[in-house]
Amino acid sequence: MTYPEIILHRGKEESLLRFHPWVFSGAIRHLPKDIEEGDVVRVFAADGRMLGTGHYQIGSIAVRILTWDDEPIDDDFYVRRLTAAYNMRRALGIASPDTTAYRMVHGEGDFLPGLIVDVYGDTAVVQAHSPGMHFARNMVAQALVKITGSGICNVYYKSETTLPYKAQLDATNEYLIGDFTTDVAVEQGLKFHVDWLRGQKTGFFVDQRDNRMLLQHYSHGRKVLNMFCYTGGFSVYALRGGATEVCSVDSSAKAIALTEANVALNFADTAPHRAEAVDAFDYLAQMPTGRYDLIILDPPAFAKHRGALKNALRGYQRLNARAFEKIAPGGILFTFSCSQAVSREQFRLAVFSAAAQTGRRVRILHQLTQPADHPVNIYHPEGEYLKGLVLYVE
Repeated sequence: MTYPEIILHRGKEESLLRFHPWVFSGAIRHLPKDIEEGDVVRVFAADGRMLGTGHYQIGSIAVRILTWDDEPIDDDFYVRRLTAAYNMRRALGIASPDTTAYRMVHGEGDFLPGLIVDVYGDTAVVQAHSPGMHFARNMVAQALVKITGSGICNVYYKSETTLPYKAQLDATNEYLIGDFTTDVAVEQGLKFHVDWLRGQKTGFFVDQRDNRMLLQHYSHGRKVLNMFCYTGGFSVYALRGGATEVCSVDSSAKAIALTEANVALNFADTAPHRAEAVDAFDYLAQMPTGRYDLIILDPPAFAKHRGALKNALRGYQRLNARAFEKIAPGGILFTFSCSQAVSREQFRLAVFSAAAQTGRRVRILHQLTQPADHPVNIYHPEGEYLKGLVLYVE
């Protein structure tokens, strides 16, 4: 198949020769006049060497490389790539009867830049972050059903808020294959309602699975406060771990309702749990000191781009300082940042500054990241976005 050809300025091929999958607009010397957003293109060095094939889009990142070979990007291509991603999850024991909620495709980490696929039971939720993946959505949906046999029956496309707005693609959230069957999925033996129709992201934060299990280990006999609880994942694990009391806090009344439904789904009416729809900073400010000896801070991204970095770091420092002030002696703090623009070192410095501000003696027990179904392409370190610390506070 013949694809439009993009030629780079001399010397701008170096990152591609190191297998970094992005071509920035400033590196391009020649762009075909009839090229359109979402087109599959072939990228060449100034000396004529063919460097790779990928999706073109308008913006700073002009091409996302799909393959370093000269091969067609067709149905067979997506079947091969998705099969490799699925087989890795099965080989690692992630996709199993005990865990039916997991990420099957993590963009560049699975060599499919611009594509996210989360699986909840027999439903796959697909998100496109590039015009090229938007146009490939039906090929992706068909491949998902094909490679999983009867595992995936429904494919829901949810990209209204993830595609570049300048592309004016007018994406519609809809079922590409099948329809709604059930909203219950299983994670490490616990059941959760997942709202992929109206919820954040794809409906559930599967990237905290391993960290939730670690929290369960530390929960026995403790009073737990889960801030920014969303669907209550950490709360449910804390209850299974033997927490004597769990309080879930979120500013969204819908999130609180979903948290309560998930607690009831696993523990009926027997759990020592309560939930409050209130602003996190207000709750922490009014909370009595020493009320809880295990606190989880898992806020939404404070910095969605580098321009917001300074304010984000101030926000992390302020939030963590409040938790350090209020946590009981001998308490454990789980604190996270999911902002890709915030580096591991910057987040750690913000937390360190918060600890120093309060004068508490703090020790790091664990340094956390995303789980294995959110792999990081070794040539694309930008794919590592989740940072977390588990801290012991004297």
